[in-house]
Amino acid sequence: MRDLAAFLHRARQHRSFAAGGLLTALVIGMALLSLVWTPYVATQPDVRQRLAAPSAVHWLGTDALGRDIVSQLLAGAQNSLLVAVLAVGIGLALGGLLGFLAAARRGWTEELVMRCADFTFAFPAVLSAIMLAAVFGPGTLNSVIAIGIFNIPVFARVVRASANAVWTRDYVLAARAAGKGSFRITLEHVLPNILSAIVVQATIQFALAILAEAALSYLGLGTQPPTPSWGRMLNEAQSYVFRAPLLAVWPGCAIAIAVLGLNLLGDGLRDLTDPRLARRR
Repeated sequence: MRDLAAFLHRARQHRSFAAGGLLTALVIGMALLSLVWTPYVATQPDVRQRLAAPSAVHWLGTDALGRDIVSQLLAGAQNSLLVAVLAVGIGLALGGLLGFLAAARRGWTEELVMRCADFTFAFPAVLSAIMLAAVFGPGTLNSVIAIGIFNIPVFARVVRASANAVWTRDYVLAARAAGKGSFRITLEHVLPNILSAIVVQATIQFALAILAEAALSYLGLGTQPPTPSWGRMLNEAQSYVFRAPLLAVWPGCAIAIAVLGLNLLGDGLRDLTDPRLARRR
């Protein structure tokens, strides 16, 4: 409890962490709020109110079909976070497992895992989504799979590099001398000592996943109508950029806030969990 209190005290004084936490909490709050309330039904068109300017009735106006912008932004936050959580979860689970395996076994196992990771890097999320859409059609599930596949080698490299440093420590050598197996050493000694690095990387990948989901939806490969999506809102707004420029501003700001908040949060976590940086501060 004392360590937690000290960490929270340093976190409140860290400007990057505080700002990132505030912005991230705002996006999460939008997503949670959309589960129970939106000003209007996000998918309900009203042609009589199409391209309405911001007013007391529609706080941020309406789109070309008369749908309320605030409602779409709230529901779009839910969709973006869902895709990011699932995609990062896939990358963390599979990539982390491969990274721990490479660090524990070394030799040809490590070489095989790293070469497979290099091969996967040749297929970024957008390219993977295009291939999946060509075979199975566009959709949210394909976006999750494509972004998740791209995250696997990222976590595999981070976990393997961090775990390799721990495997050379004296307490790990003592555990091996005591007869502990690789699985038990990984669970009891390696994982707790690299958990902060994994959390920081996961935070950064969350931001990239939200950006990738928006890009895929903008291209028509991600979330399909009528489900609201920030990226598709940008795509639909480009046809009215001169008539109603605010249509592109609102989803663009939402994406920027989400990505900026998570990046600042990741930078803050890195500073707070790195003992060398903590001592400098």
